[in-house]
Amino acid sequence: MKNEIDTFEAASSDAPNEETTRRRFLKGVGVAGLCAAGARGMTGRASAEWSPPVLDNYGTIIDMVEDAGADPDGNEPIGPQLREYADDDTLLVFPPGRYRMNRQFRFSGFENFGIYGMWNVTIVPDNYYDFDDGGDWNYRLFRLGVSYAPGKDLLFKNIFVDQTASDTGIRVLDAAVSDGLHVQNVNVQGRHDSGTWGPLRTVITDPDGSGVVRGFRAPDGGDWTEDTPGDRLWRGPTGIICNSYNKGTITFKDCELGGFPDNGLYAANGSGKIIVDGGFYKNSQTASVRVGGRNSIVKNAKIVVDESSGRGNQHAIRVENSNYVRVVNCDVEVSDPNGDAIKTMNVGLFRLEDSTVRTAGDEVVHGLRIQDKTEMARIKRSTFVHETPGGFSVFIEDGPNPVYVEDTAFTGAGGHESARAAIRCDRDDCQFRNLDVEQTGSWRRRAIEIHGNECLLYEGRYVGRMTPLLNYGDDTWVESVYAESVDDDEAVRLYENGSGVYLKKNTLVNGIDDRGCDGLRLYDNSY
Repeated sequence: MKNEIDTFEAASSDAPNEETTRRRFLKGVGVAGLCAAGARGMTGRASAEWSPPVLDNYGTIIDMVEDAGADPDGNEPIGPQLREYADDDTLLVFPPGRYRMNRQFRFSGFENFGIYGMWNVTIVPDNYYDFDDGGDWNYRLFRLGVSYAPGKDLLFKNIFVDQTASDTGIRVLDAAVSDGLHVQNVNVQGRHDSGTWGPLRTVITDPDGSGVVRGFRAPDGGDWTEDTPGDRLWRGPTGIICNSYNKGTITFKDCELGGFPDNGLYAANGSGKIIVDGGFYKNSQTASVRVGGRNSIVKNAKIVVDESSGRGNQHAIRVENSNYVRVVNCDVEVSDPNGDAIKTMNVGLFRLEDSTVRTAGDEVVHGLRIQDKTEMARIKRSTFVHETPGGFSVFIEDGPNPVYVEDTAFTGAGGHESARAAIRCDRDDCQFRNLDVEQTGSWRRRAIEIHGNECLLYEGRYVGRMTPLLNYGDDTWVESVYAESVDDDEAVRLYENGSGVYLKKNTLVNGIDDRGCDGLRLYDNSY
């Protein structure tokens, strides 16, 4: 049986631009200045990522102030200059300044186009009432590519967006690109308070295409739609959306999102691969990170719910609509609970590895809930810390294929208000290997409850205030484990609706509470 998951997983140009004759270099800043700006970046930190290669990659480079006449003092809108100078194989470079925008700039079907802030470049949108939506609710700053006419090779880098004034929350970038998306160092300051689309939407339209969003930050979150002048969205804006039009591979690297009313990062319904690498996601509704897609992964991230909205369903991570999702080396913390810390839905295989899941607060909550539509799951080398009045650290609902939990620790002073064990397993054929479970917070707290059939507990330590091991299933096999109740109850309780239990080579402090288990077999146990 153990090979079932392994089998599932196993199934699962650089040439320089030669058109130098039509290249137009910056008038006011010059080549050396642009290279230096690229090395400094927007915050002044050293980086050589965008020095000479930026110049080499574009046939035309426009200084939006010196060449195009854009106003760097924020008085006149820059839309006319954007529309006039946007073209294929063109980089629009903004020198330091504050640039006003009062309507959407749209450019589709392009090839090799970029918008680049040298440093201290701030876009200031007009407020909701003054922004010209074109009569079609086009509340976006930059719309670069659409699904039926995507762009290719897009650079959008080093842009601050000042939304601190009232009612200025607006989508910064809506990008549909077939391949070559690069969004980096985009910082949204101020709460998204106008009731319009959330700050970022990106999709890769070609299954073979890829892109990266690096360092997109909107830490101040957004308002619920009924509290905004827009009031047209269901609940309010999503922080970053990568929806059903996404077919390629897109990486969200080191992004930051505060609390949004309709998910933080939403990347669940496309057929492409989603990679969330690093970053900090906090207090969004439904989920701060919501991921699906093909062979997707969430790694090295911190996801927190420490301020409940009081409106329900506020998970840290939710995974769905995927053949395979991994959560690796993540720190998940729910200290003001309003939903499971991690919730898995219709997923072929879910893996949680090398991660920490902390649950605390005054409400009953589960750490990881594996729903019945999750076909298989594996949990390895992780730690669950549970400090709420009740709830399971791992809740395995009945489902079609087994869940394996290995080399994992369960601690904390959780209570017995409801859901009284660290682990509840309702699924057949599950395996629990080398676990360290200590649940001593309240007098009815247990280590594990087995409700499925033909489950295996092999090696490990199970300590509870009450009897740590409770079995309701048939043909449960327990071997080489240490089990103890700190209140001197029996180590194992066997209920009459479970039969065929085999206890082998275990240390069962204070023995067995047998309440009618038919066909019980014992071999070489110590009491």
